Amino acid sequence: MSKTKSFIISKQAVWDSYLKVKSNHGAAGIDRCSITAFEEDLRNNLYKIWNRMSSGSYMPPPVLRVEIPKGDGKMRALGIPTVADRIAQMVVKNHIEPELESIFHPDSYGYRPKRSARQAVSLARKRCWKHDWVVDIDIKGFFDNIPHDLMMRAVKKHTNERWVLLYVERWLKAPVQIRDGVIEERTQGTPQGGVISPLLANLFLHYAFDHWMQSNYPGNPFERYADDSVVHCDTKAQAKRLKSEIAKRMERCGLELHPEKTKIVYCQDANRTEEYHLHRFDFLGFCFRPRLSRNKYGRYFVNFSPAIAPKAKKEIFAEIRQWCLHRRSDLSVKEIANKLNPVVRGWIEYYGAFFESELIFLVHHLDKLIYRWVIRKYKKQGSNFKRAENWVKRIKCKSPNYFVHWGLLRA
Repeated sequence: MSKTKSFIISKQAVWDSYLKVKSNHGAAGIDRCSITAFEEDLRNNLYKIWNRMSSGSYMPPPVLRVEIPKGDGKMRALGIPTVADRIAQMVVKNHIEPELESIFHPDSYGYRPKRSARQAVSLARKRCWKHDWVVDIDIKGFFDNIPHDLMMRAVKKHTNERWVLLYVERWLKAPVQIRDGVIEERTQGTPQGGVISPLLANLFLHYAFDHWMQSNYPGNPFERYADDSVVHCDTKAQAKRLKSEIAKRMERCGLELHPEKTKIVYCQDANRTEEYHLHRFDFLGFCFRPRLSRNKYGRYFVNFSPAIAPKAKKEIFAEIRQWCLHRRSDLSVKEIANKLNPVVRGWIEYYGAFFESELIFLVHHLDKLIYRWVIRKYKKQGSNFKRAENWVKRIKCKSPNYFVHWGLLRA
C-alpha cells in the first residue's frame, strides 16, 4: 500500500464490500450501470474506488430518486446510489458497524445483524399481555428530515477516523437526481435506500429515542424497527403523558410525530374491560387487536394478539396481480410452481408466525389464479372452471406439496 495515501483503507475492505453489495443485488443508479456491467471491468472499477477513498478525493455522485407506492395509496421516495457508491458506503458501514452495534439498545430491531421484524412483533405481543396500553409512534418523514448537524455529532461520538467523518458528511449532502434529470440539493435527511442510511438512522434514533427512553422512562419498554416504535404503558394517563413527552423530544431533535398515525391504544382482551375508542394498531405488517383464541384446554377466550394486517393483505393481492400468471400459458405447471413457491413461502414464514389461519385467503386466491391459468392453457380441449378445478384436485391428491400454499389447508 502506498505511503502517499491520505487514509489507510485496505483493498481487502473494498473487495469484501463489493461481495456484500453483489449479494444484495439492487438496481442501477444515475449512471445506469448494473452489477453485471460493473463487473465487466471489475479490477479497474474496484481500484478506482480504493484509490479515491484512500486519497480523500472520492465524491459521491447524485442519488437517483424513484418512487414506489405505499399501502395507503401515497408514494415513498427511495434513493438509489450507483453500484460504485454502494460499495464505497459498504466500506464505511463495515468499519463502524461493530462499534455501533455494541452500544445499540436491545429493543432496536431494524436493519441490524441477527435481528428481525418478526422478533420485534413477538416481543410486542408478549408485552401487550403484560401492559394494558400502547403508544403507537410514527415519525413524519423520518429519513427525509434527519438534521445533518445532529447526525454528525452522533457519528463523531463513536469514531475519530477522518475518512469516515469525511465520507459520511459527503453522503449526507449528496444531491438527488429525479427521473427527468433535475438535480436537487439536500440540506437534511439521508436517502432511504442507501447502504449507509439504515445504520445512520439507527444511530440517530439511538440518541433521539432509545437512550432517552432508557434514561427517563425505564419502566416503559418499547420495540423499535427503524422509525416504527411501540411503547408500552400501564395506565391511560401514563400513555397520554408519555406521548406528549415523546413529541417534545422529537421536536428538540428536529423531527415531528405524525399527528394521525401516532396514537394511544387500549390492549383490550377478556380481562380488560375499560371503555376506549381505539383497541388496535399495526406494527410491521401485523394488526394487533382483540381476537378469539383457544387455550390448551380447548376453551375460547378473547386475546390481544397480532395477525396479518389488512394493509399487508392488500399489498399481497397487488403483487399477485402484477404477476399476470393466468396469461402465462407458455409456462408449464412446474414453472408456475417455481415462480410462485419462493415468494409465497416467504409470506407464510413471516405472516404465518401468528394466527396462521388468517392466511387462508392465500389458498383461495392462488387456487383461483391457477384455475384461470389452466383454462387458458388448455382452452383447445374445452377447459372450463369445473374441469380446471378437477385438474388441480388431481395434482393435490398426487402431490400435496406441489404448491406451498396448499400446506395451509393441512395446518
